Amino acid sequence: MARPDAPPTLYDLAREAGVSLATASRVVNGSTRKVAEPYRVRVLEAADRIGYRANLSAQAVARGTSRLAALLVSDIVDPFFAAVTAGVSRAAEAEGLLVTMSVTDRRSDRELELLRTIGGFRPRLVLLIGSRRTTEPSSELEDELRELRRAGADVVVVGHHRLPFASVRADDTTGARELAEAVAAAGRSRVAILAGPADLSTATARAEGFRAGLRAAGLDPVAVVHGEFGRSGGRAAALEAVGAGADALLAVNDVMALGALSALRERGIRVPEQVAVTGFDDIAAAADAVPALSSVRIDLEALGERAVAVALAGDDSAAEVVPAHPVLRASTGH
Repeated sequence: MARPDAPPTLYDLAREAGVSLATASRVVNGSTRKVAEPYRVRVLEAADRIGYRANLSAQAVARGTSRLAALLVSDIVDPFFAAVTAGVSRAAEAEGLLVTMSVTDRRSDRELELLRTIGGFRPRLVLLIGSRRTTEPSSELEDELRELRRAGADVVVVGHHRLPFASVRADDTTGARELAEAVAAAGRSRVAILAGPADLSTATARAEGFRAGLRAAGLDPVAVVHGEFGRSGGRAAALEAVGAGADALLAVNDVMALGALSALRERGIRVPEQVAVTGFDDIAAAADAVPALSSVRIDLEALGERAVAVALAGDDSAAEVVPAHPVLRASTGH
């Protein structure tokens, strides 16, 4: 048994289980070499009895990588990121990976700092989740990711980006175009786009999809209002768009749309009778809004699961696109 003042070692575990050091190591360190089931059970039971814990740092050194899946997300308040992260966590844990999460607040300097710190843990996977800013230089980020790649990590970017790594994203442009066409078909002719930040790649793709759908219906937007990618941004953008005479508001995410609904309600503007409102992502709160919010549905948890699968495939050229489809509800009179 281990001394009372020291944690049990692999030697202690092998002795307690009555197996060789090699057998004990293969069981607790996840070796690709098979261990007969009776011996595996014996080692695991012994580990429980003596409180043995594998040395993850030593494993990382021995293998070149750890069992760590490192997530860097832009935001944790937006339900979009919570849903995608849930899918990532489920898929990563099914692969025996330990998931960690860090928040970048959409700051490139923060993202670089986190990547440099994470590199010291030799992660197995690195997943960047969130829209990229089109105005930010990507060379430093690209260099840092290449270093992680050379050290054995697989990298995937979730969302629109210009980085030379594997990616998974939603078909935002098609979903936005189809939603705009549906709103126009419902008789709305003075449509405004609540476009979010002008330099956010996902917001830009969705706004372009809205424009394409309106053009197909022979319409131009009466206003394209840029602003914060959140509830307060949606409130301010909605009031500006209504001031421009809009009878429908197409928001580039649901949180902005929920802010718009709140602002219109406070002003006594009836939805959808006077102004229709739509969002994007179809987060859980969309269906519970009053009136229920029309949106574009993306299976966000499946998006996260696909990100893990694409990362583990190790193909930097992979670029997977998941569907996005309009869901019409009471906020557009459906």
